[in-house]
Amino acid sequence: MANTADISRGLIIKLDGSLYTVVEYGENKTARAAAKVWAKLKGVDNNRTIEKTWNSGETIYPVRVERKNYQFLYKDDTGFNFMDNETFEQVAVNENMVDAPQFLKEGQEVSVLFNTETELPMSVELPDKVVFQVTYSEPGVRGDTATRTLKAATIETGATVMVPLFVNEGDMIRINTSTGEYIERVK
Repeated sequence: MANTADISRGLIIKLDGSLYTVVEYGENKTARAAAKVWAKLKGVDNNRTIEKTWNSGETIYPVRVERKNYQFLYKDDTGFNFMDNETFEQVAVNENMVDAPQFLKEGQEVSVLFNTETELPMSVELPDKVVFQVTYSEPGVRGDTATRTLKAATIETGATVMVPLFVNEGDMIRINTSTGEYIERVK
């Protein structure tokens, strides 16, 4: 059995019948009371974000998870379809299991998390930074660069991202998939 000393970022635990991943954690120590361990948890099988506090040394129930590299193939009525790069086995996943579905493009490498107890996919994680081509963007106004002014641009997946004025149609840009923010222009 695991206890609160084993908590770390990215650990998936079972709590009240649902699965949660640890986003952030810490320990509160006081002179009079026993130490407490707190964690900010994000739901794997639901869209909830909660905070939980345990007494130091309390038992937690981690879930063994296997991370496999898959390639995104296409989207249809069954959901998003991915293929294992080694066995060529395909799996369909619901849209709510994908971290940022608006940034998925065909042929992209992703990580699929599998629950080893049930062998079912739990979630799909995109790489932190992905390069996209800008398919539509209004031209920037010359001389309006004194402030960090942003404009809307449509990328090849159809998603809209706010970019600086110097980014034009046809440019390749790098985007942070967790926040959806522009990082840099790629040559």
